[in-house]
Amino acid sequence: MSGMDIDVEEDEWADLSIPEGPEASINEPLPSTDQTQNASGGYVFRTVDITRLRRFLCMGTEGGTYHTGEIELKRENAYCIARLINRGEGSQVVATIKEFSLQNKACKADPILFALALCCRCSDLATKEAAYKALSDVCRIPTHLFQFIKFAQEVNPNGKGWGRAHRKGVSMWYENYGNKKGGNLLLAYHMTKYKARFGFTHRDVFRLCHIKTSYDALGYLVYYVCHENGQRESDWEMALARREEGLPHLELKKVAALVKVFKDAKKCTNEETMKLMILEHHLAREHVPTDLLKSRVVWEALMRHMPMTAMIRNLGKMSSLGLLESDSFGESLAEEKLKSKDLLKSARIHPFTLLVAHKAYSKGQGELGKLRWQVNPNISNALEEAFYLSFNYVATTGKRYLLAIDVSGSMNAPVMGTPIITARDAAAAMAMVTVRTEQRCDVVAFSGNQEGVTKLSISPQDDLDTVLERISRLPIGSTNCAAPILDAIQSKKMYDVFVVYTDSETNVGSVHPSKALKNYRTTSGNANARLIVCGLASNGFSIADPEDPLMMDIVGFDSNAPTAIHQFVKGNI
Repeated sequence: MSGMDIDVEEDEWADLSIPEGPEASINEPLPSTDQTQNASGGYVFRTVDITRLRRFLCMGTEGGTYHTGEIELKRENAYCIARLINRGEGSQVVATIKEFSLQNKACKADPILFALALCCRCSDLATKEAAYKALSDVCRIPTHLFQFIKFAQEVNPNGKGWGRAHRKGVSMWYENYGNKKGGNLLLAYHMTKYKARFGFTHRDVFRLCHIKTSYDALGYLVYYVCHENGQRESDWEMALARREEGLPHLELKKVAALVKVFKDAKKCTNEETMKLMILEHHLAREHVPTDLLKSRVVWEALMRHMPMTAMIRNLGKMSSLGLLESDSFGESLAEEKLKSKDLLKSARIHPFTLLVAHKAYSKGQGELGKLRWQVNPNISNALEEAFYLSFNYVATTGKRYLLAIDVSGSMNAPVMGTPIITARDAAAAMAMVTVRTEQRCDVVAFSGNQEGVTKLSISPQDDLDTVLERISRLPIGSTNCAAPILDAIQSKKMYDVFVVYTDSETNVGSVHPSKALKNYRTTSGNANARLIVCGLASNGFSIADPEDPLMMDIVGFDSNAPTAIHQFVKGNI
């Protein structure tokens, strides 16, 4: 269901009475909504197939639950795609896949690539043609292509054979690189950086798709990878030696020169030589021989052009090599990058990701305990500063929020999917994100001592320690996730979105949270009010109604969960 503007004015409460019986909000359709009666006699929102598709592309499931763990993608996960294609809406499916890919609306790439594979392998010729045309837009790096090929083989009802359309589509993926910014030079860089993934190499793919080339830049890359396509090395030497004017020949010579750099890098044993090659050609970690990845000199060179996300992920490794020691060049460079507003904005790193990175680095050892490092306080402080700076680049939704934080004792449990932080820390951090990015936001704390809630004062100026200290002063009790919604009904507050942060161990209260939301919709007149229940340390139970498209469960929490929340609030899924 697409997001809709709420008709009621801010703070205006509909003149409706609170339903008296426990079933009053279930056995009658909500006013001015398109609801249908389910098998048990209750009225629920009809989740149309295009909405199911958008959910699947974002979260990997048609339902309203985001899981932090890996989800096995199968045809039965996305029956909505087959139904849409059978109704002649295959072109809309492909257009939606491109939208979610190009506009970064998905939590992960896997569901998008799986959906595209389903379209490419379907029997509808128009859908298949549109899907293969979209392949270059959706699969932006070889890793995506390899995963798409893997999915395409798994979903092919006729076995693992490569038909003519599939061979042509994959061949065109390589050919279309020449039309991208960077052209075949970028293809050479990516082919050597992403050599093999998901059981495929470029050589495997070239053999399976029967790619046809000539004496041009792409042909040279195919020759470089295969060394056995029937073309003699002397032929390529003659092709390169020819004095032909024009861009095609110039590109061929540049690609051949760059390939030679990659060959030399693979055989390099001297760290200083490797350093110069990295600085001159912007080589990535994947281009460096394994033995040289133990070198501080090499990592210092890699760090200069390392993307922000990669640098944050490798801070522990670089510290273990002594690269980030106090007053060192590495320390200065890391601090400069972490505090750069431009880099944080372009990298679009969510504050939650930076909070996790800060906790992980400050621990001084890797998740499995094998990698250890001396924590540099300046780097730790720079990560904390980046955490607060990144709040400025979180997209706003313009909705009215009630954030409810569980303060029960079990919130000290580690977050499922991100065990390095506790459920209480994650809830406080996410509340801060919303308070700083949304203009209309209230925050309350709840437990099971009674069905009321306690207002929690959080301002955009507060830091995380201040928020956690305020939470720690509140009384601890059992968990009643419906309490914040019931309190909103009693106080006649108008909200578009309720977000509940809990460990999911709800065990008290006379009303289920999903029922409380339905009552709220009826009494407030806001039929589009949404509920998100974040089970940060989920024990496997679902709190939100899976049949209600305006309710959503988050099982665990990881760096992709904020994307799912944002897309849900905006009405995109």
